[in-house]
Amino acid sequence: MPITQTLFAGTSLGAAEAEENSGWLADLESAISSGFEPVATAVADVVFFTVPIAGVDVPLVALWLVAAAFIFTVYFGGIQFRSFPTSMALVRGKYSRASDPGEVTHFQALASAVSGTVGLGNIAGVAVAVTVGGPGATFWMVLAGLLGMCTKFVECTLGVKYREVHEDGTVTGGPFRYMPVAFERFGSVVSKGAVGFFAVALILFGALGGNAFQANQTYSQAVEVTGGESGFLGSDAASLIFGLVLAALVGIVIIGGVRSIARVTSKLVPVMAVIYIAACLLVILINVTEVPAAFGSIISGAFNPEGITGGVIGVLIIGFQRAAFSNEAGLGSAPIVHSAVKTKNPVSEGFVALLEPFIDTVIVCTMTALTIVIAADATDYNDLIGQGISNDTGVVLTSQSFETVLPGFENVLALAVALFAFSTLITWSYYTLRAWTTLVGKTKGRENFFKALFCFFTVVGAVVDLGSVLTFADSMLFLCAIFNLLACYLLLPKVKEEIVKWRQGIKDGSIAEVPVEERAS
Repeated sequence: MPITQTLFAGTSLGAAEAEENSGWLADLESAISSGFEPVATAVADVVFFTVPIAGVDVPLVALWLVAAAFIFTVYFGGIQFRSFPTSMALVRGKYSRASDPGEVTHFQALASAVSGTVGLGNIAGVAVAVTVGGPGATFWMVLAGLLGMCTKFVECTLGVKYREVHEDGTVTGGPFRYMPVAFERFGSVVSKGAVGFFAVALILFGALGGNAFQANQTYSQAVEVTGGESGFLGSDAASLIFGLVLAALVGIVIIGGVRSIARVTSKLVPVMAVIYIAACLLVILINVTEVPAAFGSIISGAFNPEGITGGVIGVLIIGFQRAAFSNEAGLGSAPIVHSAVKTKNPVSEGFVALLEPFIDTVIVCTMTALTIVIAADATDYNDLIGQGISNDTGVVLTSQSFETVLPGFENVLALAVALFAFSTLITWSYYTLRAWTTLVGKTKGRENFFKALFCFFTVVGAVVDLGSVLTFADSMLFLCAIFNLLACYLLLPKVKEEIVKWRQGIKDGSIAEVPVEERAS
């Protein structure tokens, strides 16, 4: 889901569009970009510091994420590959009672977290991966997604283990609770500093990236399918009205808290997944005779790429990088919503959470990649392979691929973008609210103030192209990964203890299937 890196590998979005605008919007955009650009550039240069590997500039933060996923997988003996039956049973509610502490069911927690990751990265980011790295990047992207499942398992288990259930039944969990435990050995100053820094960074990303950018892209796609700048949504007034309506819809959902968010996402996520995957399957089935060749090009391209800078290593790095940027494993965002689950067994939500990268990267990203590769002869794809990143290698190429069998697909894509963006908006409202209350305390007035502020930035996102501010916001999110994964490393033995408790409980019967009428729903 992250923006600038997912779509255009760190380039500033919205700058060209800002230059074309006129009037007060252009003046506002120019003032924001010119004032913020030095800060955004400086921060991004640090967070996304790159090292050349096989001719490819690789952000160290991407290696940090993938290395953690590999180490966790080895440490827990590939638990993500052995626990699918357990994960599915938990999602169906077989081990959760309505009376268990927490606010949402396993399925609702999973749906809420998936809604924050499945989005533009799956539509445009995959197109970037398979054009820059060729079809072989898909293989490495899937592998990184499979490894990332273990990272989600670890961080979400910890998020529930150290959560705090308040008197009113609401929950605060995630990195805000397990980071102090992990860093307490280094003193209270280090512990409080790490948590505070994480919370501030998450708020900055959430308000600008998880919020404003999503609103901006939803409006942009709506303009595109209604006649462009000359259409009825092309005016400054229309963008303001659009932003106000979107903010109102978001406000209606988030005022109800995580329970309301979970109810909406548990219905919205399946709908948007069905629409998008059905479109992918339609392209694949109509071109079913091309599927074996497509898989062949993906496998051969992974180990014997042609015309790709860096060869096998270059393709591997591109695939790993896109997967890490897509599923957010290790960034610390998902454990916030997973910690609200109804359960007495922390590791149970770890088993559920590991499905998230599987859905996001292994299924959705793979479907997108297959669609692009299969439709290659009818699009600009073959001419773009290995030519670097441009506006044509993002959502435009994905849309072209669908339109080979679905003329006018931009309308379907507009709906998909709207659903993805809205679900991301409401999920990130919860993430950032938890960060806000960690910093300023939990009172009704402070929570309502932040919800109003979040809705305000929704309007701003629809009206103004934030340019370099978005680069800064993305930097903040990936900075979270440094502190979050350090905490996870330090607490790995605690996760292993929870696995032992779960297995012992299943063995002695203290953890047993719950009758249907007593399950959380």
